[in-house]
Amino acid sequence: MLLKIVCVGDPVLRKKARQLTPDEIRSAQIQELIAHMRETMHDAPGVGLAAPQVGQSLQLAVIEDKTEYHKNLSEADLKSRERKPVPFHVIINPQIELLAPPDVSFHEGCLSLPGFMAVVPRAKKVRVTCLDERGKPRTIEASGWYARILQHEIDHLHGRIYVDRMQSKTFTTLENYQKNQKK
Repeated sequence: MLLKIVCVGDPVLRKKARQLTPDEIRSAQIQELIAHMRETMHDAPGVGLAAPQVGQSLQLAVIEDKTEYHKNLSEADLKSRERKPVPFHVIINPQIELLAPPDVSFHEGCLSLPGFMAVVPRAKKVRVTCLDERGKPRTIEASGWYARILQHEIDHLHGRIYVDRMQSKTFTTLENYQKNQKK
């Protein structure tokens, strides 16, 4: 079942989401939400989707960066972004530690702000401690584009959107980005 993705301006996107207990995580309700979020993320398509983006103020996000999403990027773009496929996984109640300063800047978009992009500085490397979809502890060390995805989705769980971190003069429509920036 596809879920409605809420857009910027909806108050749920600006609230700190609540944590889930291991028992809640294993519940049929949360397992169903994870399945629906995965389907919604794929349909969008996107590389991450946080529960607040579907109107649920919960510290839960799904992430997957499929190889097929890389097909329109050059080898040079993939290398400069350090972008590699990331298999599907769930992060719940994540705590993030930046292992580098937030000084790597690339354009980002967001499913809750459709049709727009901006340059956002992010840390090149992060460590995330979280629970997985079974409520088991997990530590993720990520770099490059994967680190960017994690930072973006975890921001959603704390009521932040990329526009809070963007270089404001780079804010553009997707159409103008494709026409002017990707040359």
